Amino acid sequence: MQPPSLSHLIRTFAKIGLLSFGGPVAQIGVMHRELVDRLGGLSEAQFTRALSFAMLLPGPEAMQLCTYAGWRLRGTLGGLIAGALFVLPGAVAMALITLAYLRWGDLPGVEPAFMGIKAAVIVVVATALARLARKVLTAWRARVLALAAFIALALFSLPFPVVVLVAALTGAAFGSGTVEHVAAPAPVGRSVRTAALWTILWLAPLAILWLIGAEHLAQITAFFSRLAIFSFGGAYAALAWMAQALVETQGWLTPDQMVDGLGLAETTPGPLILVTQFAGMVAAAPMGTGAALGAGVLTLWAVFAPCFGLVFTLAPHLDRLTAHPRLAAGLSAVSAAVVGVIAALALYFARHFLFQNGRLSSGELSWGAVGLTVLAAVFLTLFRLPLPLALVLLAGAGWLIGMVP
Repeated sequence: MQPPSLSHLIRTFAKIGLLSFGGPVAQIGVMHRELVDRLGGLSEAQFTRALSFAMLLPGPEAMQLCTYAGWRLRGTLGGLIAGALFVLPGAVAMALITLAYLRWGDLPGVEPAFMGIKAAVIVVVATALARLARKVLTAWRARVLALAAFIALALFSLPFPVVVLVAALTGAAFGSGTVEHVAAPAPVGRSVRTAALWTILWLAPLAILWLIGAEHLAQITAFFSRLAIFSFGGAYAALAWMAQALVETQGWLTPDQMVDGLGLAETTPGPLILVTQFAGMVAAAPMGTGAALGAGVLTLWAVFAPCFGLVFTLAPHLDRLTAHPRLAAGLSAVSAAVVGVIAALALYFARHFLFQNGRLSSGELSWGAVGLTVLAAVFLTLFRLPLPLALVLLAGAGWLIGMVP
């Protein structure tokens, strides 16, 4: 097939970026419609293999799938255009929303409205958990790994990277079979040079921040750089580590702010992991608006630059990567552990929202929060309202509850 023109490529991926609401499943559906059905740039088999490849990597799988599709169509330039256009619309919207949140989020009329958004987040996370559990937990070993991951995070607060690494090693240990026959591997030297270049580009802002003494911005950038390396399993899994580290270890955000950020990220196009931009901006907000905007840009770079580097480095080796049985077994184990990770996240959010002091043992339920959560479940699971509409209705319901003396 003749590669699309650069202008056609830009129009296609700009459209994908602007229409990518609703999380990875909906975003992948948009990409399939635009790239396979309409553009014809990828065959059904190529799209499926590309999706499997994206799920191999840490980071947002939808963004990496988009970047790979651009790379396949127009090389490195096409990949840069595709990945950037997938992220930029949501990043601009998130910057504006976060600035408004920082300025007006604690006003008496606004704070109750966020109760409705928090209720929607609880239901969205619970729904994602149920959907993933049905898909992944089909064998007893997967159920054991999920339970172990849940206990490790919810009861013992073990670091998220440790949980992911142990799950991957456990799965690889039980993997068996032989590597499927694939075509001759791509040259390794070029991939090594690509990896080195992107590693330098990725870490350069962090080095500059340390050199100029911008310690707090450097700490924020370093945290999200570490998150990017271990963010297997999508945004919900990464949020478990974010909540644990940013709230309990660093003290940069409150539990309520974490839930607010996820709710706001659900209203913007692009990957849900844009919640990291919100978190970075809120963490730097005490230093002023300029620092908050700078932290947002640095966070985006720390999270998304590795996505480009990984895709451009590993895409030429796609066939060999997807054919290795031990790697496939390790990734399946990580997927199972991610179910437990998301369950721990759901419990974390629920107890901080539904109980007045964040403790399940206290019995001090917030009945307004309970009512809003039930209403969110009705809107999203029974009536299946579009998420943006449900968020508006729930924000209004939260505001009304807040007006009751």
